Amino acid sequence: MEDATTVLDEEDTTVLDKDPQPSDFMTPSGQRILGERSVKPSAKVKDTQWKIAKCGRGRVIKNFDIVESSFLSPIWYINHCFTLHFSSLPAMSVTCDLIINLLNYMDRGAIASNGVNGNIRTCNDKGKCNPATGIQGHFKLSNFEDGVLSSSFMVGLLIASPIFASLAKSFNPFRLIGVGLTVWTIAVLGCGSSFAFWFIVLCRMFVGVGEASFISLAAPFIDDNAPHKQKAVWLGVFYMCIPSGVALGYVYGGYVGKHFSWRYAFWGEAVLMAPFAVLGFLMKPLQLKGFPSTDSIKMASSDVPKSFTQFAKDMKVLCKEKVFVVNVLGYVSYNFVIGAYSYWGPKAGYSIYKMKNADMIFGAVTIICGISGTLSGGFILDRVTATIPNAFKLLSGATFLGAIFCFTAFTLKSLYGFIALFALGELLVFATQAPVNYVCLHCVKPSLRPLSMAISTVAIHIFGDVLSSPLVGIVQDHINSWRKTGLILTSVLFLAAAIWFIGIFINSVDRFNGEESESEKQRRQEQSIVTP
Repeated sequence: MEDATTVLDEEDTTVLDKDPQPSDFMTPSGQRILGERSVKPSAKVKDTQWKIAKCGRGRVIKNFDIVESSFLSPIWYINHCFTLHFSSLPAMSVTCDLIINLLNYMDRGAIASNGVNGNIRTCNDKGKCNPATGIQGHFKLSNFEDGVLSSSFMVGLLIASPIFASLAKSFNPFRLIGVGLTVWTIAVLGCGSSFAFWFIVLCRMFVGVGEASFISLAAPFIDDNAPHKQKAVWLGVFYMCIPSGVALGYVYGGYVGKHFSWRYAFWGEAVLMAPFAVLGFLMKPLQLKGFPSTDSIKMASSDVPKSFTQFAKDMKVLCKEKVFVVNVLGYVSYNFVIGAYSYWGPKAGYSIYKMKNADMIFGAVTIICGISGTLSGGFILDRVTATIPNAFKLLSGATFLGAIFCFTAFTLKSLYGFIALFALGELLVFATQAPVNYVCLHCVKPSLRPLSMAISTVAIHIFGDVLSSPLVGIVQDHINSWRKTGLILTSVLFLAAAIWFIGIFINSVDRFNGEESESEKQRRQEQSIVTP
């Protein structure tokens, strides 16, 4: 089998200025053989054009043989003639999504690190004092105020998430992400330049606005472009960026805060995110399943009332979907614990076990267990067949076992015993990331997926870690024992496991193909292999 560049000359190639029709790829006997995704021509032809090769006596090759296909490096061969490659655009977009998600959660880890978050000035009975460090020391914050700082981004996320999800029906999703990431970048710059507690809280709110544009649109895009039998794995890869991003933030914030200043940590994040904000405006837009074409971005003022009416109808549909409600309730309980772990973990570890490098230790444990657990959860769900009931089984089982290990870890006095059991617990609880988001995406029709992800994200934060961070601070201020506080917090994981266990017995329907326009049906038929 030979490559195109060695077989064909440009004169032997027919160039089409529009997408080929199904009849363009029929064999003489009428058999249609197509692959799973669209292809683009060789580098000699513009991206908007297609090639149909002629071989032998001018015969147009119309018989496609699939030899190899993978998500990031797929290759298709046209029989005995030349090679076509998938468009690299979906793979590039997915890669950008992963990096953006990583940077977003790196910011969460950085602000929770001892290097950035810091401590207030304290003195022991002998008169020896530890100097004030980081944000808490600079602004002289109580633990409650410190918890409020960690949760303030949720105000922006709460308000903006449903708005961005609804606008995706009228505006290009990639342009919306570009707007959001620009807001995120400016807000993070403001965090580093803050001069008062109220100002940094305000900037954190706008960080939430920036995140809102991304979280509701990225997962549906990945769900559309991942191979059918690997959807959970690729969702796992995407959500792997949550624990690994937080862990990277611990390390990054600890290092920058210690050697430079907590302000430089925020400025560095802004520099890293700025190129992706620009890409949001420049990248060629791709279509989301269940949505009309958004190539022409128009929205008349008369459509605004209609948009609000449609939003209300969509919310009613979501609230009536029992699978969605149960899934989100379990996710809220889960995130109540995980959010507090991520914010207070380094400080609790330093207090209980006198960890000198708490940021590094928690960062290393979280990044290893987060990556391994999240990928394992997606892989296992795909192996047992990705269905909603199977996802609930994995969610309840992994969370219950993880809760046992984490709870036991806080009862141990040995640092090494704590790290070992807590690592096993984190490995199990992070296995929930792919299945819980798989349920969110597949229990609703495609056009509701951005709203489903937005409302899910808002709910798990506003009723989860937004409450847990300051509440844990209040509990700690009263009982002054991080060990007891950790045990009380971890017990909530058992509630999450119980709620997800109920989901196993709910009658569920996978609605991924629940709505399709005629053009989508035709495109899906053209993307499947049809035999005579």
